[in-house]
Amino acid sequence: MSKDSKARQPKGKLLTFNPTGEYYFAKGLKAYHKRDFYKAKKYLQRAMQLEPGEPMIVCQLAIIRSEMGEYQQANVLLHSILEELDSDMVECHYFLANNYAHLGFFKDAYHHANLYLEMEEDGEFADDTLDLLELLTMEAEELDEELYDQDDLITKQEQARELLESGHFPKAVEILNSVIDEYPEYWSAYNNLALAYFYLGEVQKASDILEKVFLENPGNLHALCNKLVFAFYQHDFNEVKVLKEMLKKIQPISIEHQFKLGATFALTGEYHSAFALLRNLQKKGFDGDGAFYYWLSYSAYHTGREALAQSAWKKAIERNPEKEGSEPWNTDKTTLDGFENHSSSILKKLDSDYIEERLFALFLISMSAIKEEILDSREVKQNQKFSHLEREYLSFVRKQEIKQLPVHDTAVLLYQHYHPIGTVEAGLFLMWFSVFVEMANNNQPIKNNQATAAAIEYVWLKWREEKISQQQLAGKYGISLSTLQKYIKMVKSFLS
Repeated sequence: MSKDSKARQPKGKLLTFNPTGEYYFAKGLKAYHKRDFYKAKKYLQRAMQLEPGEPMIVCQLAIIRSEMGEYQQANVLLHSILEELDSDMVECHYFLANNYAHLGFFKDAYHHANLYLEMEEDGEFADDTLDLLELLTMEAEELDEELYDQDDLITKQEQARELLESGHFPKAVEILNSVIDEYPEYWSAYNNLALAYFYLGEVQKASDILEKVFLENPGNLHALCNKLVFAFYQHDFNEVKVLKEMLKKIQPISIEHQFKLGATFALTGEYHSAFALLRNLQKKGFDGDGAFYYWLSYSAYHTGREALAQSAWKKAIERNPEKEGSEPWNTDKTTLDGFENHSSSILKKLDSDYIEERLFALFLISMSAIKEEILDSREVKQNQKFSHLEREYLSFVRKQEIKQLPVHDTAVLLYQHYHPIGTVEAGLFLMWFSVFVEMANNNQPIKNNQATAAAIEYVWLKWREEKISQQQLAGKYGISLSTLQKYIKMVKSFLS
């Protein structure tokens, strides 16, 4: 041994560091409390590799994966605890209930929530479980509708939704009433029927339907959202405030309910709440229809997120090209943001079984920026449903035969005050064309366009429970009060 060998020998014993599962578990918890879920997941996975039979490590990893939205993977871990490691770890049922709720499996969520309460009535998560069960009652509509998975019902519901979106209200009413006759507890149909009646101006009918839903299916979120929409359009600002505050406290679980609530908030100008819901859906990978991106764009734009608003709008236009021109940043939407420029809506109305809808479609064509394109369509040229009245109106629209047409002139007077024509305004025009058909059937001529338009508007506003006096309407249309009263009586007689 050389003379300096002692110098190279260690002064003390060299210790090796072998981290245990407990060490990584502690680091994982520390990262979790800092909300650094990526690191927490990494540490807990390592801890589980080192101590695979320790249920506390597996449970904490499941909680972290739930926080990251990885609900299915979390549930695999939780089930493994109950089935293989520790069946007495009751809190796993609570975590499973939450995860299943987020995944939309509400029956499974109910099952595990109730299991937890049965096994741990006064447990740490008892109050939270009761809150979850209360929240799940708001999803009861979808629980009930799992019973109704027949193809015919799904087809009818989708058809009714498309009809509502395109302003095709009478046909939507017909379909939805047939659905309700067959499935009297299918609450989604009631909610859509309420919307259809509301947009037709029949507010009392719409309100009565919502009350039936609230009575027989308490806490129905779609009904609450519809009630807010009705109050908003009726300018009932006190009711709007109360309903908004109520709905802001709700944190819906299902994707459909999150979208419904987000869209409702956006429609009623509650853009920050709308953006939080819709953006969260997008982050979770939800790829919605045109309506989803439409409201996401509006809520993003009105909360100062212009880049996101533009990217969402691009997707909205890809799915619904007719929305082009109604961008949230477009301050001049008067020419493009109505049914008069939605070719798909007009073509659908032309194929309606209701003459008032077909007449309404012809009026929309006359006011449309794409008039020639629609007049050249098969739906116009080969339409076998047109009556003599409609053929006469079509000739007028083509500007071939008639210089004046009272039915059109009355509609134009209404259009001067209600344009562009959206879902609400469509109800006014459908009322007019319904009255006109009855007048024609009874050989009642239109003698005074101003008085007729004023009477139609007055009755429609009263149906919508909006405050306006007969004197105001008479002045608006330049007619006497007595003339207006005479025409109001006539309009009501043809609507009874």
